[in-house]
Amino acid sequence: MALGFLIMLEIVARRYGGVPGPMTNQVREVIFAPKPGPLYAGMALMMVVLTWRQRFIAAGAAIGIDVVFVLVRWAVGAKAPEGHFFGNGALWVLLGCAVIAITRRTGRERVLLLKGVGLGLLLVAGRKIGDTWLLITSKTRPAVLDPYLATADHALGNPSWLAGRILRASGPIATLLDVVYAQLAVAAVVVALYQLRNVAAERRFPRHHLVRTFLVIGLLGPAIYMIFPVVGPIFAYGPGTSGTGGVQWAVANLWPHTPPPIHTPHPVPYDAITPRNCMPSLHTAWATAIFIHSRKGPRILRFAGAFWLIATLSATLGFGYHYGVDLVAGVVFALTIEAAVRSFDRGWDRQGIQLVAYGTTVFAALLVSYRYLPMEMAQHPWVFGPLLILAMASVVYGFVRTTERWEPKTPKATPARQPEPQPELV
Repeated sequence: MALGFLIMLEIVARRYGGVPGPMTNQVREVIFAPKPGPLYAGMALMMVVLTWRQRFIAAGAAIGIDVVFVLVRWAVGAKAPEGHFFGNGALWVLLGCAVIAITRRTGRERVLLLKGVGLGLLLVAGRKIGDTWLLITSKTRPAVLDPYLATADHALGNPSWLAGRILRASGPIATLLDVVYAQLAVAAVVVALYQLRNVAAERRFPRHHLVRTFLVIGLLGPAIYMIFPVVGPIFAYGPGTSGTGGVQWAVANLWPHTPPPIHTPHPVPYDAITPRNCMPSLHTAWATAIFIHSRKGPRILRFAGAFWLIATLSATLGFGYHYGVDLVAGVVFALTIEAAVRSFDRGWDRQGIQLVAYGTTVFAALLVSYRYLPMEMAQHPWVFGPLLILAMASVVYGFVRTTERWEPKTPKATPARQPEPQPELV
């Protein structure tokens, strides 16, 4: 099924974008310079199944292979795309470990190593699939629904416009938030490595960990993009960013200084370059998942998870990438996916089914209200604003209560019975 899905994306990418799909890009990176971050992150996840000695050997092999590739590219004068000069070594190590698992391992050792390789390659493939999905959204959805979300966002007080003005006046804080927003996957890998730290010793993976939720969010989220294509405030109501979009496609050049007026919304055409990747906010969903999975870590990890969530929410609004209603939907989406993945691991019980069904219903209700009730939401913000927050809070409350019941209760330690004093012998 996974292979069929990749083949489908390959065909669609070539048909609509005239560019290679995820499978071709992955094969090309065996030789051509890739983005090093995802590959080394995938290799780090794979190494949770190795001993420390094997980890040092794998890391040394990856670095050595990259040094050879860099020297060869320098000798022949090859230009690296987007300044990427290394990363092949990590992919070679991943593939090499797969070969070793098949040819040199047997039984549980083979299965464990193949699971580690699969986990690493899934992280890499997930990014390729996401890039292909974004291309598909820009090519197949010529009209966007930003006016609907901008109108509905009045119910929350236009938070993207407010955050945009604050961030522009904040100076170095904007630089920090930009780094946090761009390096969300790094935080995910750190939390995942903590959760998987005992795999090599126990020779098995934990029943549930962050990577699974992270990948499911990235797989299902783009399907909502196709249903509700949105480019974001800085594109639809501002100058655009990164050289795409721009005022020539914007509804009006208003962001972040002037909130859009309340008018009856309608779909508007947009370019065939900018991804329609706002509804729901997957950065919010991923940051929420990181926050949830960091709760059982040490204090520094819990602090980092909370910081990453707050910083990501601030960045998504302050840089004009999302509307406030996107973030509400993103939180509900993340909690519903997390509940579904946990229920799948535990076995579907009544509490899990109810929580997933409720989260799905709330998420669908949010999409329907954004699409068909934006004028009512904008004209009655004191009604619909609290309703949106209450809808999100109800899913958060249901998730917390349900997961508390799922957690095994540790029996209270009974105090040791004190021995009765013995009478002294006379």
